[in-house]
Amino acid sequence: MNADVVVLGMGPGGEHVATELAKAGLDVVGVEKELLGGECPYWACVPTKMMVRATDALAEGERINVLAGRSTIERNWDPVARRIREEATDNWDDTVAVERFKSAGGRFVRGDGRLDGPRGVIVGDEHIEVSKAIVVATGTRPRIPDIKGLDGVDYWTNRGAVQATSVPASLVIVGGGAVGCEFAQMFARFGARVTLLEGQAHILPSEETEACNLLHDVFAEDGVDVRAEQAAVACASGADGVTVTTDKGSTVAAERVLVATGRRADLAAVGTSTIGVDEKERWIPVDDHLRVQGAPGVWAIGDVAGGGFTHMAVHHARIVIADILGRPTPGTSDRAKPRVTFTDPEVGAVGLTERQARESGVDVRTGISKVSESARGWIHKVGNQGFIKLVEDRARGVLVGATSVGPVGGEVLSMLTLAIEAEVPCDDLRHMIYAYPTFHRAVEAALADLGN
Repeated sequence: MNADVVVLGMGPGGEHVATELAKAGLDVVGVEKELLGGECPYWACVPTKMMVRATDALAEGERINVLAGRSTIERNWDPVARRIREEATDNWDDTVAVERFKSAGGRFVRGDGRLDGPRGVIVGDEHIEVSKAIVVATGTRPRIPDIKGLDGVDYWTNRGAVQATSVPASLVIVGGGAVGCEFAQMFARFGARVTLLEGQAHILPSEETEACNLLHDVFAEDGVDVRAEQAAVACASGADGVTVTTDKGSTVAAERVLVATGRRADLAAVGTSTIGVDEKERWIPVDDHLRVQGAPGVWAIGDVAGGGFTHMAVHHARIVIADILGRPTPGTSDRAKPRVTFTDPEVGAVGLTERQARESGVDVRTGISKVSESARGWIHKVGNQGFIKLVEDRARGVLVGATSVGPVGGEVLSMLTLAIEAEVPCDDLRHMIYAYPTFHRAVEAALADLGN
């Protein structure tokens, strides 16, 4: 088989590259061993946010008792599971997505593809000769920690949790990052007894300490038993479920275990050694236009190139599409890379944390304001926990990081992402007009706090 372009991995980024290049008239082959669309629409971003929407509705229903009268909540997981199957995933069937790609002019091959040098791809017994470009977009898979006995336990990753047709009576979650925190709150609000284990000092360890502490308090209100500085070291199945032992010697028993300890790329499976990339590397090294170093004609995007988020994969895809078509385009930059943990409150962040900025040698000033002390936060009343934290490079007078925690923390983050990307002077931000009464007015208060 011959092709102008082969895209290895048809997640959101790979699908976008393959579709747009096919529309541009190139002969494109998209290769995917699982479902066209990847992790995001079937097991991650989309179905999990449906779960978040449902749990937020439960929380708002209970807040009626404070704000608007009396309510009685009857929890039922059935509508959540049904919506995931019927509206998000077509019961994990990608027929519609495959037909959409084919209608754009692409050819689809389902199989386990791997590189065969910078001009070849092997899928099963098929060898594809590539004349113009190979785009590696193979994503990542769950990183399973070395826990004694785990291989003998029927544990969940995000996929098992998303496909659940009922809520377990009890759940141990190993890993307190974004995924672990989202699932902890979701299942707790649907009635599960949840224990969250995190080996580091705080849950959400990569975020600002203030966010970790606030979420810890919120989780306590939701009944989540957060155990920081307790890493799982062993687990065993029993008649009533699973018992997990931590490095502190404590144990916790539950009906189910969910492993949420991050994700990793599998470069050996991709065959990166054939293009000169050590298969033991964490990610495929690329330049700012996602070109693989030392392998002309090969690009890598998304998680496998260290992107980390769906929005980064699509951002990468736009750059690669233009690069392959010979159109000028700015390169990528991590200066204003946004991230959101979809808990209640949402934890949005962009750029550097205070600690990261100081460790990189920045002369830092910080400002912080509480959402609850803003007019909108006061009006919102129950459920108004949150804050805005700004990290400024004092010497340049621009923001290098920001955190937005609150009822719509991820939405408020947008203006802060723009400010960091465009390096808008903080003095200019101070003189903006902030609509009243909005949650984003808390940004103005945080700016006023800078240096105080």
